[in-house]
Amino acid sequence: MIRTSGLTKSFGQILAVDGIDLDVREGDIYGFLGANGSGKTTTVRMLLGLVLASSGEIEVLGKRMPKQAKIVLPRVGALVEGPGAYPHLSGRRNLALSDAAGVGGSRSDRTVRIDAVLDQVGLAGVDNRPVKAYSLGMRQRLGLASALLRKPELLILDEPTNGLDPQGIREIRDLLLALHAGGTTVFLSSHLLAEVEQLCTRVGVLDRGRLVLQDQLDILTAPTGNSVVRTPDVDRAHALLDGRVLGKDGDRLTVAGTDAATLNVLLVREGIRVSELGPDRRTLEQVVLEAATNSGSDRIPAVTPSRPDQPAATFGVSG
Repeated sequence: MIRTSGLTKSFGQILAVDGIDLDVREGDIYGFLGANGSGKTTTVRMLLGLVLASSGEIEVLGKRMPKQAKIVLPRVGALVEGPGAYPHLSGRRNLALSDAAGVGGSRSDRTVRIDAVLDQVGLAGVDNRPVKAYSLGMRQRLGLASALLRKPELLILDEPTNGLDPQGIREIRDLLLALHAGGTTVFLSSHLLAEVEQLCTRVGVLDRGRLVLQDQLDILTAPTGNSVVRTPDVDRAHALLDGRVLGKDGDRLTVAGTDAATLNVLLVREGIRVSELGPDRRTLEQVVLEAATNSGSDRIPAVTPSRPDQPAATFGVSG
């Protein structure tokens, strides 16, 4: 669905994107991760033809970009750097203008599609309110509604849950999962590692413009071959298992081996209370930090959402 080869972008002496090879496959929910300033948004803008690459190649839906943008964009929905809208118009009117700029269709058909996407993103009750009265989260929902107007094959989303409360984040997650189940491939950038871990099937990690990791999420977070024991009697357990303990973190021990049944019998026999026992898996946070460390960066700073005064672009699927 998305492939790049040696994709590079320089702004003067600043190398923003450094020769990345993206591989987003049909049916993926692809999480594009990285620190603020790592080049994520620049990459997304190049994928959509909003910024021209300095070098390298881009294919979206099997077509060269930006050369074949008129063929590609009608099949793509995107939300980049926050939603753009006419603030004095209602959400419904903004969607009608966005739809009219695309494939159009009859007025009744347009009304049905707008009703459907407003309901999907939870704006059906406020669709006639002017956008200037919308909260940041409501504007984000409106941008997502615009991206969904024509049932795109591919969704490209930049921080789609920015400004949403926990309930809103869960609703958007459920919506994206439903769209994916219906055949939509999703490419999203996000700084919310927990959300990506719950949502995505494949991830890529960008660090200072370089793609330092790209793989299936279930492979990256697969069992390590060791076991995790949590116990309030951690010191006694550590002494009992001396020689097999690979690490200690509070009440958590990492123990060599995967024979949980035998390990449980040994601990219970000695009267050691066990609150958790199972295979050791790396979290996505651990994977991302390790990838950044191996790339030469000593840390990945917290990613902050785009400021409201930054340039914003919201796309439906029109060319």
